[in-house]
Amino acid sequence: MRQKLVIIGNGMAPGRMLEHLFERAPETYDVTIFNAEPRVNYNRLMLSPVLSGEKSYQDIVTHDDDWYVAHGVTLHKSARVETIDRNRKRVTSATGISADYDKLVIATGSNPFIIPIPGHDLEGVLVYRDLDDVERMLAAADAGGRAVVIGGGLLGLEAAAGLKAQSMEVTVLHLMSTLMERQLDPAAGYLLEKAFEERGIEVVTQANSSEILGRDGQVSGVRLEDGTEIDAAIVVMAIGIRPSAKLAENSGLNVGRGVVVGDDMRTSDPDIFALGECVEHRGQCYGLVAPLYEMAGVLADQLVGGESLYTGSVTATKLKVTGIDLYSAGDFAEGEDREEIVLRDAAAGIYKRLVLRDNRIIGAVLYGETGDGPWFFDLLKKQLDIAEMRETLVFGQAYQGGPPLDPMAAVAALPDDAEICGCNGVCKSKIVESITDLGLSGLDEVRTHTKASASCGTCSGLVEQLLGLTLGDSYSPAAVRPLCACTDLGHDEVRRLIKAKALKSIPAVMQELEWKSSCGCAKCRPALNYYLVSDWPDEYADDYQSRFINERVHANIQKDGTYSIVPRMWGGMTSSRELRAIADVVDKFAIPAVKVTGGQRIDMLGIEKEDLPAVWADLGKAGFVSGHAYAKGVRTVKTCVGTDWCRFGTQDSTGLGIRIEKFVWGSWTPAKLKMAVSGCPRNCSEATCKDVGVICVESGFEIHFAGAAGLDIKGTEVLGLVKTEDEVLEHIVALVQMYREQGHYLERIYKWAARIGVEEIRRQILEDTDRREAYFDRFVFSQKFAQVDPWSERVSGLDKHEFKPMATLSLEAAE
Repeated sequence: MRQKLVIIGNGMAPGRMLEHLFERAPETYDVTIFNAEPRVNYNRLMLSPVLSGEKSYQDIVTHDDDWYVAHGVTLHKSARVETIDRNRKRVTSATGISADYDKLVIATGSNPFIIPIPGHDLEGVLVYRDLDDVERMLAAADAGGRAVVIGGGLLGLEAAAGLKAQSMEVTVLHLMSTLMERQLDPAAGYLLEKAFEERGIEVVTQANSSEILGRDGQVSGVRLEDGTEIDAAIVVMAIGIRPSAKLAENSGLNVGRGVVVGDDMRTSDPDIFALGECVEHRGQCYGLVAPLYEMAGVLADQLVGGESLYTGSVTATKLKVTGIDLYSAGDFAEGEDREEIVLRDAAAGIYKRLVLRDNRIIGAVLYGETGDGPWFFDLLKKQLDIAEMRETLVFGQAYQGGPPLDPMAAVAALPDDAEICGCNGVCKSKIVESITDLGLSGLDEVRTHTKASASCGTCSGLVEQLLGLTLGDSYSPAAVRPLCACTDLGHDEVRRLIKAKALKSIPAVMQELEWKSSCGCAKCRPALNYYLVSDWPDEYADDYQSRFINERVHANIQKDGTYSIVPRMWGGMTSSRELRAIADVVDKFAIPAVKVTGGQRIDMLGIEKEDLPAVWADLGKAGFVSGHAYAKGVRTVKTCVGTDWCRFGTQDSTGLGIRIEKFVWGSWTPAKLKMAVSGCPRNCSEATCKDVGVICVESGFEIHFAGAAGLDIKGTEVLGLVKTEDEVLEHIVALVQMYREQGHYLERIYKWAARIGVEEIRRQILEDTDRREAYFDRFVFSQKFAQVDPWSERVSGLDKHEFKPMATLSLEAAE
């Protein structure tokens, strides 16, 4: 018979504990979770990228609703527990929900500390702990103005960088003389302050806030102890956190600064455990995720009768601000019993300091170059004698014991138990074993199966190197290849930095990302143009000079220098009027060749370049728009006649194909996109070798994707079965938008799917309703600014901006 396990709190620590528990003993407990927040478990480490705009909430969800259902977990959202009845072994929430337990886990996290100065309760005084806080800051940022962040620690600086990325003016007030004084020495703190000021963020140290000023109940500024006043639209307090232990205290449990636990994670009640930031263990409270994950592993083992014990953690810190490399671990205070090794390179902005005692590392501070952080941290945790490498130690692992090692050899030299991912506590051997045993071939797969690099992502490079080391020549990660010779950055990093730094022009990208050439090349300029069009559809002006000639003239250049034009025929359907218009154009301009294409359209070949505007003008009068036969975009939606004419047809494939094509045409995608809708499983329109295909069946519509029938021949993957045309449109549009946002320029959808993972795409599009709707909404928004045929102001009688549904989730086809 299953026992009843109740968990109070649904943060990262209990989420990780449940993963361990379900891996080891999935049938042992019936699990009930009470979550004070109105949502599922998400990665709080990624709040900073959400605030800066690099990620969305959907991107940081750890366990979606389907995960809880799959594991039989009862999740009560917006249900803050108010009482624990230890005698009856029952918990009750403020909403009146009760649950009995055999074992109880308290994981109530921590509360932000608010300085009790005058004005601290004004509207506009915010804290930075959870997604609700981020949403409040984003809402405030929309109104603009200045944000004052009180606190120059990890959270305060991440909040400041995020608000600056949202175009607010930002001032950081810090009581101490240097930033992050708990994690950094004064030299590194100085470099960090300089880096923030170079980003346009004002930093005021030794600033003691005495009052928050207000007007009509709303924040208007901050007054310092020396009388200085700083205007502010919002004030973010990021002073620190305190364990949330009040519930445990009210329940009669032993509480100090936090909920006191032993090495077995038990509280003073043997049937109640505590986990995470609310815990006090051996007099220590932890606010970083790595110790919480270590606790989670121990607790999961204890719940299944194991003997694992938690004896404390040595922690390392990284700042999650794009473009700032900082690493800190251990004890770096001065003392008579210790010595230090310091390396400074002012020109390169590099500072390294190692603190030694008895030839063992006890502290490390790295700024500007942090690649050796995990190696130094491993030496620190194991307290290894470094006497033999003393002279070269500060230069890093590559310089020990002979000539410098290349990065791959340095990773190979790491011991099996070396920690690669500090956030998730994943060591080298676990990653290598997972790659080998599970046949993993890419970074996303390793993240899924091991959690390595799934949190802050700063260890991604090490994981990539382990993939290369383990798989050898068979590993070829396109994501880490430079986009072109003009940069060392790959496609993914360029796309991420465009969003993170709010870069909205090609010159801005090249300047901020330190392009090696003055104006780029024929490879990178079209890619950058696409990424900017995709990421900033409402702000970036498409640069036609960065497009290939075919896209600039809306025609395909042929080997003799002439061009071909393909008018769009929705779903392959046409009429006598359209055919007469084409015939008239062919005669008028003496077009030498007319051909029916494989996409059910008519191609007119041999047109002189100077005739292209006039040809398009005549075709536009007949209602034609470009078929985009040249485009990195949606080209055709091939259809069969379906139920209108075919005796085997199960659905109106022609009508659905036209509806899809009219909805998605005109938007740029990473590479060409071909679609098809077949009215029955006989598949006359060849939907199972297209980028996106639909097979109509008696029970609905089977959606396919990631096929190929060109240089590569590949059948499609099945996304899933839906019942209505509206659902078809919603799923296909979301799939296309996901591809638009994640695909590398010129990467066909089947190659993108192989890189991302078919299962991950199914999860996001088929299973995650919120994420699917978000993709759909972003596509609809971008359509407002999609390309328009340059030769005609009217498109089939409708203005382009009227042609697409814009503001709401509308599934109606444009007529």
